[in-house]
Order: sequence, then C-alpha cells, then structure tokens
Amino acid sequence: MNIDVRSVHFDLSDQSKQYLNMKIGRIDYAKDMIVDLLFVFTKDAGQFRLEVTANFRWGKQAHIIETSPDLNSGIDVLIDKLDQKVVKEKEKIQEKK
Repeated sequence: MNIDVRSVHFDLSDQSKQYLNMKIGRIDYAKDMIVDLLFVFTKDAGQFRLEVTANFRWGKQAHIIETSPDLNSGIDVLIDKLDQKVVKEKEKIQEKK
C-alpha cells in the first residue's frame, strides 16, 4: 500500500504525520486490498479540508472529503469514514465470490 500525503497552504508537522500514520494503522487489515492512499490536506481561512483517495486493487476508487477547524479531529473523522468505506468494499467483493 503506497501512501502519499500532501499539504497545501501550510506545512504538515512531523507530529501530525505521526498521528496520521498511527490512524492509518487502523486500516492495516486492508493493506492487501488498497494499492494507493492519496491524502491532500488544504488550509483555508482557519479551516482544514482533508481529502483521501483510495485506489483498490480491483479498480474501484473511493474519494472522501472532510472539513474541520482542527487537523487532528479532522483526521479522526476522515479515517473513520475511510474505514467504513473499506469495510463496505470488502463486503461487496466477498458477496461476488
């Protein structure tokens, strides 16, 4: 699973990167299902816009967007939504077998 993290209009601190990596550990069970995780964090007028695109190995793509005034709480919600999406995709694939 390749992980790409980009920040726009601000520098992502090492502490925030570590926090994100810790949260990504929650979806470690899906590392064989996900090819790429592309994160883009943008800061505009005190608000953070957090986006993630997950590319699954069977060609499906999931794009999730979250806005939050606090980066870490936004990461929490974003990873929660991503986890739910991964579980849904996993169930869909298992139903087709």
